[in-house]
Amino acid sequence: MIFHPFRIIKKTFLGVDIGVSSIKVVEISRWGGKIELRNYGHIASSAIYQTPYQGFGGGSNFMISSPDVSEIIRAILKEAGIKTKEAVFSIPDFSTFFTTFQLPPMSEEELPGAVRYEARRHIPVPVSDVVLDWFHIGGELGKKGNGVSILLVAVPKETISRYQEIAKASSLDLKFLEAEAFSLARSLVHKEKEPICLLDIGAQSTSVNIVDQGILKISYSSDISGNDFTATISKSLSISPEEAEKLKKTQGLISDQTKEILLPLVNLIIIEIEKILKDFETIDKRVKKIVLAGGSALLPGLDQYFSSYFKRPVEIGNPFFGLVYPPLLEQKLKTLGPSFAIAVGAALRGFES
Repeated sequence: MIFHPFRIIKKTFLGVDIGVSSIKVVEISRWGGKIELRNYGHIASSAIYQTPYQGFGGGSNFMISSPDVSEIIRAILKEAGIKTKEAVFSIPDFSTFFTTFQLPPMSEEELPGAVRYEARRHIPVPVSDVVLDWFHIGGELGKKGNGVSILLVAVPKETISRYQEIAKASSLDLKFLEAEAFSLARSLVHKEKEPICLLDIGAQSTSVNIVDQGILKISYSSDISGNDFTATISKSLSISPEEAEKLKKTQGLISDQTKEILLPLVNLIIIEIEKILKDFETIDKRVKKIVLAGGSALLPGLDQYFSSYFKRPVEIGNPFFGLVYPPLLEQKLKTLGPSFAIAVGAALRGFES
C-alpha cells in the first residue's frame, strides 16, 4: 500500500485598490493556517483622473480611464514580479451608495422582494441603473418582533463594467468586486467584539464606517479629503502643492502654523463622525474605539486630537496584523499600513469563497 503525504494547497489572490492618489496591488497567499504577504506595489495615479462627474453624493469625483489604469496595473505587476492572476478589486466609496433602513416583521422568503421594493425609495437613481446588494444586520426574521434592519449597497452598472474592462485589459482574472468599506473592515477589525469606527481619510473623500462583531453596520462618505488638507495649506501659505504636501506630512497638527490652517477641515470631519456615532449609539452600544486609515491617517497629531475630543482610544490601522512577512519589512509596513488597508482587505476576500 502506498501512502501519499497530505498536500497543503497554497492559494494566492491579488487585492487591487484604484485610488485617486495611487494604485495599490497586494499579493497574499494562504496555506494551512497561515496567511502570507507575498508582494505589494503602488504607483501614483493622479495623471489618469481627468474627467469630472457627479457621484452618488452629488460631489465632483473623477472618471477613470480604463486603458491608462490597466497600463499602471501591468507596470506594478511587472516591476514587483507578480505572476498571480486571480484578483479582487475594491470600488471607492464615492462610486458606491450605502443606506440602512428598517422593514416590518417578515419571513426569510419575503425579505428579498421587500428589500428591492424599499430600495426604490432610498436610491437617488433608477434601480435599473445599479447593481444592488444587501445585508440583514439586525432584528430577527419572523412574523413577530420589531422587524429587521437592512444595509443596502448600490453600485452603478457603468462602474462595474469599467472595472471589468480594467481587469481584462490588465490580464487579470476578476473574481470579486466589492465596496471598499467591506475591504477596510476585513483588514482592520481583528476579532474585536465591541463596535468600532473605521475612519478612512483618502485623497478624494473620507468615509466613516461602524463595524460591530465584524459586520458593517453603517458607511457614510463625505467630500472632505487629504487633498483638501494639502490645497488649504498651499493657498494659505502661498506655496506650491508639493511644498504643502510635505508640510502636511511633517507638521500636521503638531505645528501651530499648520494646525491653525487644518483644524477647520479636521473639525468638519469630527462633526460627521459625531453624527454617525450619535445615530448608532442611540439605538445600539457605545463605539469602543476609532481606527484611522487612508493616506492622511498618519497626519501628525491627528490621532491624539481625535482621542482627546471623543474621549476614547484612537489607533492607526494595521492591515498587516496577523500576516506572515519578513521582519525587515516591519517598519516599512507600519508606514504603509493605513494606505494599504483596502488592498489587503480586498485580497483577503478571495479566501472567503
